Amino acid sequence: MPRSVNTVASRQKRKKILKKAKGYFGRRKNVYTVAKNAVEKALTYAYRDRKVKKRIFRSLWITRINAASREHGMSYSQLINKLKSKNITINRKVLADLAMNDPKKFEDILKKVQ
Repeated sequence: MPRSVNTVASRQKRKKILKKAKGYFGRRKNVYTVAKNAVEKALTYAYRDRKVKKRIFRSLWITRINAASREHGMSYSQLINKLKSKNITINRKVLADLAMNDPKKFEDILKKVQ
Protein backbone atom coordinates (compact mmCIF):
# COMPACT_ATOMS: atom_id res chain seq x y z
CA MET A 1 0.00 0.00 0.00
CA PRO A 2 1.45 3.40 -0.95
CA ARG A 3 2.26 6.00 1.66
CA SER A 4 -0.50 8.55 2.17
CA VAL A 5 0.65 12.15 2.50
CA ASN A 6 -1.66 15.09 3.13
CA THR A 7 -0.06 17.51 0.69
CA VAL A 8 -2.85 20.06 0.94
CA ALA A 9 -2.42 20.50 4.69
CA SER A 10 1.39 20.60 4.40
CA ARG A 11 1.25 23.32 1.75
CA GLN A 12 -1.24 25.35 3.81
CA LYS A 13 1.04 25.13 6.82
CA ARG A 14 4.04 26.32 4.80
CA LYS A 15 2.03 29.13 3.17
CA LYS A 16 0.87 30.30 6.59
CA ILE A 17 4.48 30.59 7.82
CA LEU A 18 5.67 32.30 4.63
CA LYS A 19 2.79 34.77 4.82
CA LYS A 20 3.85 35.72 8.37
CA ALA A 21 7.44 36.16 7.10
CA LYS A 22 6.39 38.66 4.44
CA GLY A 23 8.60 41.74 4.58
CA TYR A 24 11.58 39.96 6.09
CA PHE A 25 15.02 40.41 4.48
CA GLY A 26 16.79 37.89 2.28
CA ARG A 27 16.03 34.18 2.51
CA ARG A 28 14.00 34.73 5.67
CA LYS A 29 11.02 35.70 3.52
CA ASN A 30 10.99 32.92 0.89
CA VAL A 31 12.84 29.82 2.17
CA TYR A 32 10.53 27.84 4.40
CA THR A 33 13.04 26.47 6.90
CA VAL A 34 14.70 29.86 7.42
CA ALA A 35 11.35 31.65 7.53
CA LYS A 36 10.00 29.18 10.10
CA ASN A 37 12.87 29.96 12.49
CA ALA A 38 12.49 33.71 11.95
CA VAL A 39 8.73 33.63 12.52
CA GLU A 40 9.06 31.49 15.67
CA LYS A 41 11.62 33.94 17.06
CA ALA A 42 9.42 36.91 16.14
CA LEU A 43 6.40 35.37 17.87
CA THR A 44 8.51 34.69 20.96
CA TYR A 45 9.60 38.33 21.06
CA ALA A 46 6.02 39.49 20.49
CA TYR A 47 4.75 37.43 23.43
CA ARG A 48 7.56 38.57 25.71
CA ASP A 49 7.33 42.23 24.75
CA ARG A 50 3.60 42.45 25.39
CA LYS A 51 4.58 42.08 29.05
CA VAL A 52 7.61 44.39 28.74
CA LYS A 53 5.43 47.13 27.22
CA LYS A 54 3.46 47.36 30.46
CA ARG A 55 6.69 47.82 32.44
CA ILE A 56 7.92 50.52 30.07
CA PHE A 57 4.67 52.48 30.31
CA ARG A 58 4.66 52.28 34.11
CA SER A 59 8.20 53.71 34.25
CA LEU A 60 7.16 56.48 31.84
CA TRP A 61 4.22 57.39 34.07
CA ILE A 62 6.47 57.45 37.14
CA THR A 63 8.96 59.72 35.35
CA ARG A 64 6.20 62.16 34.37
CA ILE A 65 4.69 62.23 37.85
CA ASN A 66 8.12 62.77 39.39
CA ALA A 67 8.91 65.67 37.04
CA ALA A 68 5.56 67.35 37.68
CA SER A 69 5.67 66.88 41.47
CA ARG A 70 9.24 68.21 41.73
CA GLU A 71 8.06 71.45 40.13
CA HIS A 72 5.94 71.87 43.26
CA GLY A 73 8.73 70.90 45.67
CA MET A 74 7.83 67.27 46.33
CA SER A 75 9.49 64.08 45.13
CA TYR A 76 7.64 61.17 43.57
CA SER A 77 8.12 58.89 46.57
CA GLN A 78 6.86 61.55 48.99
CA LEU A 79 3.79 62.12 46.81
CA ILE A 80 2.91 58.42 46.59
CA ASN A 81 3.46 57.97 50.33
CA LYS A 82 1.18 60.92 51.17
CA LEU A 83 -1.48 59.74 48.72
CA LYS A 84 -1.51 56.34 50.46
CA SER A 85 -1.60 57.86 53.94
CA LYS A 86 -4.58 60.07 52.98
CA ASN A 87 -6.34 57.06 51.37
CA ILE A 88 -6.50 58.74 47.96
CA THR A 89 -6.66 55.94 45.42
CA ILE A 90 -5.58 57.22 42.03
CA ASN A 91 -3.42 55.16 39.72
CA ARG A 92 -0.18 56.25 38.12
CA LYS A 93 -1.62 56.29 34.61
CA VAL A 94 -4.25 58.87 35.55
CA LEU A 95 -1.80 60.88 37.66
CA ALA A 96 0.66 61.07 34.76
CA ASP A 97 -2.12 62.13 32.41
CA LEU A 98 -3.18 64.88 34.78
CA ALA A 99 0.42 66.01 35.19
CA MET A 100 0.85 66.31 31.42
CA ASN A 101 -2.56 67.58 30.25
CA ASP A 102 -4.16 69.26 33.25
CA PRO A 103 -1.53 70.80 35.58
CA LYS A 104 -4.18 72.70 37.57
CA LYS A 105 -5.94 69.53 38.72
CA PHE A 106 -2.59 67.90 39.45
CA GLU A 107 -1.72 70.91 41.61
CA ASP A 108 -5.07 70.55 43.41
CA ILE A 109 -4.24 66.94 44.23
CA LEU A 110 -0.84 68.03 45.59
CA LYS A 111 -2.53 70.66 47.78
CA LYS A 112 -4.98 68.06 49.17
CA VAL A 113 -2.06 65.82 50.03
CA GLN A 114 -0.05 68.54 51.80
